[in-house]
Amino acid sequence: MPRHIRRIAICTGGGDAPGLNAVIRSVVISAARRGWECYGIREGYNGILFHERYPEGGVFRLTPEKVRGIGHLGGTILGTTNKGNPLQFPMKMADGTIKEVDRTAEILDFFAKQELDALVSVGGDGSLTIANALYQKGLRVIGVPKTIDNDLDKTFTTFGFDTAVDFASNCLDRLHSTAESHQRVMVVEVMGRYAGWIALHAGISGGAHAVLIPEIPYDLDKVVAKILRRDSLGRMYSLVVASEGAEPVGGHREIVAPAAVGHAERLGGIGERLARQLHELTDKDTRVVVLGHLLRGGSPTSFDRVAAMRFGTAAVRGLAEGQSGVMVALAFPNVNYVALEDVAGRMKGVPLDSDTLQTGRDMGICFGD
Repeated sequence: MPRHIRRIAICTGGGDAPGLNAVIRSVVISAARRGWECYGIREGYNGILFHERYPEGGVFRLTPEKVRGIGHLGGTILGTTNKGNPLQFPMKMADGTIKEVDRTAEILDFFAKQELDALVSVGGDGSLTIANALYQKGLRVIGVPKTIDNDLDKTFTTFGFDTAVDFASNCLDRLHSTAESHQRVMVVEVMGRYAGWIALHAGISGGAHAVLIPEIPYDLDKVVAKILRRDSLGRMYSLVVASEGAEPVGGHREIVAPAAVGHAERLGGIGERLARQLHELTDKDTRVVVLGHLLRGGSPTSFDRVAAMRFGTAAVRGLAEGQSGVMVALAFPNVNYVALEDVAGRMKGVPLDSDTLQTGRDMGICFGD
């Protein structure tokens, strides 16, 4: 039988996503209904590893009163970070070099000393990989899938994705009229890292004419042909949606900053490259819009709010039932639990036989192939 739970902690890691506060609120309220105390860890695991930096405490009590009215808010009241992975934490050595060290023992020691019985880890692939490592070392853990990129395996969707797609779609709606008025090509760069879910769904929803995703290396000549064909039909404007991780056939993706100790590579710049190339090849006035972090901000959609609350309450129920080392996943019509080891280190890209992708093709969208 699992040991009795009295106190749990929750942390949010990686990039922020709409719906994080809804998860926090649902975990706190669900835990309180069972008589459990809930504690929030600031900025991923920094609240533990750098406890002294926070005058008000790196780990603090969360009560239903403290989470009242936050479900509709974007961001996270706990803060988050995509740096400082405790499994490979960058530390300056005596000789001045930077070395990655494993600091998970400090986290386990903190949980033991503070008599925290379990952790709800809310995050994407990186956060859930850390959660799985902590579970393997003896901590009771349940993961909650979070990423606007929708690239986590074993769950139909992640919260934050619907909000990002909805915002991108609204932006495309607005760009149609201004592009048509000036007979321009508009290139819209969206987030997604190495998966094309946002670009695909927003492109179809927003009526884009070409959509470029990492899963399909693109031939620029195919995109040019699509634009010129529209011109020949009297449709003198085109919208091109590009995922930040898309790359040309035989080429490379655009990178703002390479990977270094303590952080992964930063993608970006494909919008500018495409706009420049398309202008040169079509002689059309071409502009670029980079949606970037606008996709992360703002209030979550109703779908993401409900999904976040379903995930949060399911995490607490799972702990009450003795679950550990699992992630809450959405499998219509219900949520279920999948092993963290089956999620950690795996990425869910757009399947090339996806019916959504086929829908785009049947609607005449060019994918550059």
